[in-house]
Amino acid sequence: MAQFVNVAVDAMGGDNAPAEIVKGAIDAVNESSHVKVFLTGREELIGRELSQYTYNKEQVEIVNAAEVIETAEPPVMAIRKKKDSSIVKALGLVKEGVCDAYVSAGSTGATLVGGQVIVGRIKGVERPPLAPLIPTEKGCALLVDCGANVDARPSHLVQFAQMGSVYMESVMGVKNPRVGIVNIGAEEEKGNALVKETFPLLKNCPHINFIGSVEARDIPAGAADVIVCEAFVGNVILKMYEGVGASLIKKVKAGMMTSLRSKIGALLVKPALKNTLKDFDLEQYGGAPMLGLKGLVVKTHGSSKSVEIKNSILQCITFTEQNINQKIKKQITMEES
Repeated sequence: MAQFVNVAVDAMGGDNAPAEIVKGAIDAVNESSHVKVFLTGREELIGRELSQYTYNKEQVEIVNAAEVIETAEPPVMAIRKKKDSSIVKALGLVKEGVCDAYVSAGSTGATLVGGQVIVGRIKGVERPPLAPLIPTEKGCALLVDCGANVDARPSHLVQFAQMGSVYMESVMGVKNPRVGIVNIGAEEEKGNALVKETFPLLKNCPHINFIGSVEARDIPAGAADVIVCEAFVGNVILKMYEGVGASLIKKVKAGMMTSLRSKIGALLVKPALKNTLKDFDLEQYGGAPMLGLKGLVVKTHGSSKSVEIKNSILQCITFTEQNINQKIKKQITMEES
């Protein structure tokens, strides 16, 4: 049998589970012969969804899990009590080495807690961050952290920069990625206490290409390849990105329908506009990896449709084949020594 990258997928997580989750999984295995998906959740429901599709049976396996962790549940308690949940079962497959990676659109809190408690951190990593790719004029940038560590310390942000650099170079192919810290101005003396204390540490870090402060307005222009911040700021940036993007698309579409002339113009520019807007569609980049764990944990939006699930599964292939965890471990070890 072919050597697969094994990905555990929480089939019951998210607003559109299990239908969109299963569809995304099937789209992934039909696109790549290098991945095998383990769908965790209620076997009968998953089986019913799978019966609609044609796929290589060797590439999909159901792992029955009777329980579901809901978004509103306290994550620590849920992970502790619901051992037969789709999230715990999927994370357990990564811990046991059966799977290389985990993907879920379910409870963010449970995924963050379970990632650290069940899968475990790489030795030396203080806080694993969530790191989504966001579109820019120059391609994309990695936003670290977007939701895992609201009360981060300067040493955490330095590790975010190191892990983010490894990811962008090895997964995205960006040579010597530019690292910037989110600030309210370009001057070194600006910022809050966290930024002011972190800035000189990043400046003196020998293993990253630190370019200084980056203002939020410069992020879409591609000012840096790795955007470093604590989770509160990162989550605000990510949600603003999503909101502005959706609003702009609505306004453009509405503007094109205002008159006969604009409708004719819309037909002419539609192919080019479609390609341009696709570049700024967050779904095409997949979910946010939780960097610094012993196995890959990827969190997608709760509202994820099949395309984001598919892309999240496919990104696990590159992450695993490039041996990112070993590279992160080496980077952290170098810094400590």
